[in-house]
Amino acid sequence: MNEVVHTSPTIGSNVEEIVVNNTHFLMWDIGGQESLRSSWNTYYTNTEFVIVVVDSTDRERIYVTREELCKMLAHEDLKKAGLLVFANKQDVKGCMSVAEISQSLQLTSIKDHQWHIQACCALTGEGYEGSEAVPGAGVDDVKT
Repeated sequence: MNEVVHTSPTIGSNVEEIVVNNTHFLMWDIGGQESLRSSWNTYYTNTEFVIVVVDSTDRERIYVTREELCKMLAHEDLKKAGLLVFANKQDVKGCMSVAEISQSLQLTSIKDHQWHIQACCALTGEGYEGSEAVPGAGVDDVKT
């Protein structure tokens, strides 16, 4: 970590295989723009865990995230998938707290999926340990 990486929004999708604690993960980074959302379900088959990265400074679009998350978790191919929410940009003054994001996304109402929310800062790598909540990655600290 300890390096600044300049990023831009994902257009389409990117795929990467990563290894965490000797477990191999095939990760799909899928663009979140409205025009791309209708194609998300093509990536759902055999998905064991969904990772959603939330911009903790974007109070206006958190409700869009909630709506899309509800649609996603209701999809037949994701019935058994767990959920990890990264609350990114926690280093920015005035950002939403993890509790605010959890409440806005109505995470406590999710009863049929295991879930975990983790504060993080992608610029510094702080909070990356939340990935350990992914089954098979080491920690069994997931809400049900």
